[in-house]
Amino acid sequence: MMKRARQKVTVENAVPQTSQENKKQKTCLYGSAFSESDPHASIDWGSLPHHVILRIFQFLPLVDRARASSVCRRWNEVFHIPDLWRRFEFELSQPATSYLKSTHPDLIQQIIKRHADHLQYVSFKVDSSTESAEAACNILSQLVNCSIKTLGLISTAKPSFMNVSKAHFASALTVVFVNSKSLSSIKIDDTPLDDPSLKVLVANNSDTLKLLKMSSCPHVSPAGVLCVADQCHGLKELALNYYILSDELLLALSSEKHVDLEHLRIDVVSENPGQVEFHTIKKQSWDAFVKHSPKVNIVMYFFLYEEEFDAFFREETPVTHLYFGRAVSKAMLGRIGLNCPRLIELVVCANGLQPLDDELIQIAQRCKNLTAMGLGECEVTCRGFIEFVKMCGGRLTQLSIMEEVLIPDNDYSLDRLHLEVSKHLGRMWFPDMMPTW
Repeated sequence: MMKRARQKVTVENAVPQTSQENKKQKTCLYGSAFSESDPHASIDWGSLPHHVILRIFQFLPLVDRARASSVCRRWNEVFHIPDLWRRFEFELSQPATSYLKSTHPDLIQQIIKRHADHLQYVSFKVDSSTESAEAACNILSQLVNCSIKTLGLISTAKPSFMNVSKAHFASALTVVFVNSKSLSSIKIDDTPLDDPSLKVLVANNSDTLKLLKMSSCPHVSPAGVLCVADQCHGLKELALNYYILSDELLLALSSEKHVDLEHLRIDVVSENPGQVEFHTIKKQSWDAFVKHSPKVNIVMYFFLYEEEFDAFFREETPVTHLYFGRAVSKAMLGRIGLNCPRLIELVVCANGLQPLDDELIQIAQRCKNLTAMGLGECEVTCRGFIEFVKMCGGRLTQLSIMEEVLIPDNDYSLDRLHLEVSKHLGRMWFPDMMPTW
């Protein structure tokens, strides 16, 4: 206490500094502005180190980043540091029809002129208009000095890229595929991508490509998929539509010359109820594929109507992750319990008004790897749900159940249910008030 008192006296009796000395003290140590000893000191933002300004810029929206660059010469220098432009998203939209805030054309030209060779992680987000998709293709065509590692083409609504001529789209992609030579991740769903474009991709990026996501690309054939799998020996993840999947393709992917995939994502989509007849993949084909890639995760996203599920899970299927975006019947869930022994995650967004107790218990009994479950607009009795949790035990690391799903019975109220479920999970658990997936 005596020491603190002496310090206080010393400070109070100190000779007042001149205004010039005050200014110097404030500008030389930017860190003191954040110290407890001088909480009211102002900050000379222009003296911040480059790496601190760079970090601030990385969190700013593009428009604010551009405005901040005019604060001072130092901030403008940071604005043009290559590290700031390695990751960039071009937003392209038509003001009259889109909620997207479009990237200003002048800024796009500045980026192409000064930072094209710095871009590494690039995505294009476009609205549904053909004009926006064509603008994205025009920008791609100018990236002749790029060294892109990740490329994503994102349509917020259809048709977008599908309305661009196949020749224009292929020409734009070819510029990136030929010049990058280091592409590792490509996400180009809902585009006119075709087999010749894939051959160009493979010819220039076969040593680096690890992920290829090309769902809803109707011009890609099984031959194009095999071309990628045959030559890109680092390929770990592949995403495609179910319509392109066949017994022949799975058997070909199972041959020794093809890669061991870690993730195979399959989108099963129907736009018009009853208009699409889905084929069945044989158990022998699945078995050969899993034997070739024993650790593969097979992820299936279903957006079907109930009457279109007939072709699926009639035989044992090695799917690991299942997501149902539309209503799925009790019978379908029963088949999953019988024929999906590798299942790890199951999400059901909707079902009819019949309790799913028996189906969930069967899934718990036979799907020994199940660790994640999500239920939306379904019905399960509290007793049936507790029995399901009891059988799965602590291996359920994710359990997302809407409160409206659970039907109280004579044995369990909702209050008692959360305590009983928490006991079997080994952690505190409550039902969700709104969907979390």
